Formats: sequence, structure tokens, C-alpha cells
Amino acid sequence: MPAPLPPLSLSLQFARFAEAAEHRAALPRHKVARWIRHALGEEVQHAEITVRIVDTEEGQALNRDYRQKDYATNVLTFDYSSAPVVMADLVLCAPVVAREAEELGKALAEHYAHLLVHGTLHAQGWDHETGEEEAEAMEAQEIAILAGLGLDDPYAER
Repeated sequence: MPAPLPPLSLSLQFARFAEAAEHRAALPRHKVARWIRHALGEEVQHAEITVRIVDTEEGQALNRDYRQKDYATNVLTFDYSSAPVVMADLVLCAPVVAREAEELGKALAEHYAHLLVHGTLHAQGWDHETGEEEAEAMEAQEIAILAGLGLDDPYAER
């Protein structure tokens, strides 16, 4: 029997932008919570995570101000504490996520699931930018989590 999933305090926020309704429809609260909870490691006793869906302007400003990269990226993770209590903000840029989903031929919700798993792993200390071995380990973890959720390998060629 698998270990029970840890409790999650989730705040799901949507900025005001033209396509917000489409993104809100792709992100029902129960699915977002399920995706995040499945990405939390065994050592996590509780998680407090805010997910904020933003427009390009806000996404670019946050990426520029906190990472010194002047463009909007798909997901930003702001981690404040790790296991046993994970506290983090995950900021996803809706226009970037929508464009990537279309380019990948994926449903919007499926791409959001991948990025929320990805961001949740970052909140627990996983990092794909420190070396190839770490990147491969993180990808393998993402693939396993998404498979457990019944979702396809996000890195497989389509």
C-alpha cells in the first residue's frame, strides 16, 4: 500500500488577463492539489503552496527581478522552506504555458500538470541547472510522478 499523501494548504490565484477563464478551466483546484501532492517527497509532512497564474508582463517582471533574466518563463519557484514542511510559491505564466502546450501538441491541463510537478520538485531542492546528472535525475522523477498520475512522459518525442 502506498504511503498516504501529505496534507497540503493550497492557495490558487489567477491574475486578471484576457485568457484567464481558459486557464482557470484547465486548473480545477482538486486537480492542482492532486498534482502537487503526488510530487511531494516521502519526507514531507505538510506543504503550504501558493500557485499563481500570471500574464506575460508579471511573469517577465518576476523573472527579471529575481533571476536577472528579462523574459517570461513557464514556471518560477520561490521556495521558503523544505521538508518536513515545504513552503513555496509557484508562478506560472499563462501565455508561455499555452504556447508551449500548443507547440508540444499537448492539452493545456497536461502541460500545467507537468510544470506544477516540476515546480514542486524545485521547491524541495531538486535542480536541473547544476549539472547533467541532476537534470537527468529530476527528469526521471518527473516522468515517474506523471506516470503515477496517468500522464505521458513529457520528454518523449511526439
